[in-house]
Amino acid sequence: MTAAATRADGSAPALLDTLAADRATGALTTRSGVFYLAAGHVVHVESAHSPALGDLLTRSGALAPAGWWEAVERAGARRRVGRQLVDSGRLTTGALELAHTGALFDAAYFALAHDGTALRFRPGVAHWLGAVRPVPVATVLRESCRRRALLDRIWPDPAVDTAPLTRTPDADPAALPPRRGRALALVDGGRTAAQIASALAHRTFHTLVELRRLAAAGLVAPAPPAPAPPVLPVPGAGRADRDEPDTALLRRLLDALEAL
Repeated sequence: MTAAATRADGSAPALLDTLAADRATGALTTRSGVFYLAAGHVVHVESAHSPALGDLLTRSGALAPAGWWEAVERAGARRRVGRQLVDSGRLTTGALELAHTGALFDAAYFALAHDGTALRFRPGVAHWLGAVRPVPVATVLRESCRRRALLDRIWPDPAVDTAPLTRTPDADPAALPPRRGRALALVDGGRTAAQIASALAHRTFHTLVELRRLAAAGLVAPAPPAPAPPVLPVPGAGRADRDEPDTALLRRLLDALEAL
């Protein structure tokens, strides 16, 4: 794969390895996430299955929402939002790097779990956050494999990671360790693991660990799919003479026009 390619078949790990060897800069899109690279290193990852960095910082209280959006407005176009947060004194370098690296690994786990076969690489594309602490591709891949193996040892069904979850009627959050009980209390048949993690302002992986433990204990499971809406009968459908009234009307209109 070359830097000029925009689409390719294969696995995301293999293409990331190639991009790292080429010291490529750009964005690699999988079915469930986007990897942003600079000089062959991963600088940011996004996935709809994992809370964004801004949500984690603001919901945890580490940063006021107004401070986050001010940095985005001031430095987003220059792709220096991370630098703006530090320069403005709203976050220390260490706090930003710690939060960003955790969010990066969380999103990478999901972006690699369902990468599909059709991948797209856009050379030169950079994320508006800017580089915070670049991570080698090999480190990202190794950490994702480690997480997947750990979660599968707890409970082997990955549907718990992304599906809306429901709990059994007798599941009691008060009878569980605090972190697990807080996760269970938010299982309502509609929330996913990412939404539960965001509501708790916790890292997604830590929430996945607790949810898989709950699944292994038989306390939570993927919610059944919503029933399909009933198909209502169409009046007159299937009648052999359904077109006859329309034909008669057209003939009367034609007769009237001819008379005029």
